[in-house]
Amino acid sequence: ARRPVPRARGAPAASAEKRTATNALTKKDLVAYIESGCKPKSQWRIGTEHEKFGYQLANLRPMEYDAHVAKLLHALVDRFDWEPITEAGNIIGCKLNGQSVTLEPGGQFELSGAPLANLHQTCAEVHSHLYQVKTVAKEIGVSFLGLGFQPKWSVADTPVMPKGRYKIMKQYMPKRGNKGLDMMFRTCTIQVNLDFESEEDMVRKFRTSLALQPIATALFANSPFCDGKPSGQKSLRSDVWTDTDPDRTGSLQWVFEDDFGFERYAEYVLDVPMYFVYRDGAYHDVTGESFRDFMRGELPQFPGEYPTLDDWEQHLTTCFPEVRLKRYMEMRGADGGPWGNICALPAVWVGLLYDETALADAEALVADWTPEEREYLRKAVTKDGLQTKFRDGTVQDIAVEMVRISKEGLTRRGCNEENFVDGLMEMATSGQTQADKLLDAYVNKWGMDIDRVYKELSY
Repeated sequence: ARRPVPRARGAPAASAEKRTATNALTKKDLVAYIESGCKPKSQWRIGTEHEKFGYQLANLRPMEYDAHVAKLLHALVDRFDWEPITEAGNIIGCKLNGQSVTLEPGGQFELSGAPLANLHQTCAEVHSHLYQVKTVAKEIGVSFLGLGFQPKWSVADTPVMPKGRYKIMKQYMPKRGNKGLDMMFRTCTIQVNLDFESEEDMVRKFRTSLALQPIATALFANSPFCDGKPSGQKSLRSDVWTDTDPDRTGSLQWVFEDDFGFERYAEYVLDVPMYFVYRDGAYHDVTGESFRDFMRGELPQFPGEYPTLDDWEQHLTTCFPEVRLKRYMEMRGADGGPWGNICALPAVWVGLLYDETALADAEALVADWTPEEREYLRKAVTKDGLQTKFRDGTVQDIAVEMVRISKEGLTRRGCNEENFVDGLMEMATSGQTQADKLLDAYVNKWGMDIDRVYKELSY
């Protein structure tokens, strides 16, 4: 069977499952939930997610909910047969054939793709989505921008989408870091969700992809602007995550210790403070509370009530490491970007992780990196990208090797997918990422006029 499609964020199932002291979830149940993602290689799939900034053509300002976002979603429902997702009477997304369109806090428009068998299907899915969205957008005077960070407008300039989860997060974020609101309202990413066969397979893939995530950040760097000018970072989106919330972000160095597995990851998530409990169609603020207390029926806001597996599934989504484990693994290190990047991001990880020889080669590439080196890379690439110094060379050297290993893995898969990483290889060998090209254009072609980026990078 194919992987169950993750529900659209912000719309958990209304759970019929009730838990009491006699049938309360145990830690074993929580571990088993994650472990239930194991599946044979023949059933591995590729799930791609991408976010983009919608903006008004008349003034370049972010889309408003009533004037633009709701109309776009209703048009997808009316014209292309999507099924609406609502919260408190507002349309907040829609779904169709395993795909969902959802809203990030500042109206960033996200496609969470269906679990697909190959990258040709992924690219076709993205193409179809962009066609539908662009058709409607044109009629209501908006367009979409493929960047990792909002180039012009502040958090205060950004409308808040009507989702209960985000209201709670917006109030809590500033208590835990300086850039949480930037993360919520001003960033866009491309992610891929991938499968594993066993605990051992998960551990190998998790460690390898976590070590290589900064290299992907450098390759996909596409967020050099902020507040109308260069920010000093090539991936400002990635830099923002380093000052968002230390409880739920970071490099997870314990992943490289001998006892890492499903249980150790569950222990980590149990220690992440809660955001909310979803009951009776509403989000209830329990920020800072302990899921362990919830499991004992001792949550102050819900005394005597016990969590369901839906609560656990929701709690898993409130951790934000660079690689995230649910019943599949999410690669979270890349900036949002143009159409080609949306196809290239899943391609590079599928080539590395879905071919046994490539995975072994990638493991060997990172095998002797120290915890200090991994932490250094995580922070340094946000500023210097492929030019980041590493040992006696640069990140560019590792990027070339990483893309080469991936391309060979894609070739061995035998699905004619290897061309999807050609653009990445060009960037890796030249050392010129999207961010480098944009910074050059800003000075040499645009006369330092940030508005030009909307013309250059709109879908």
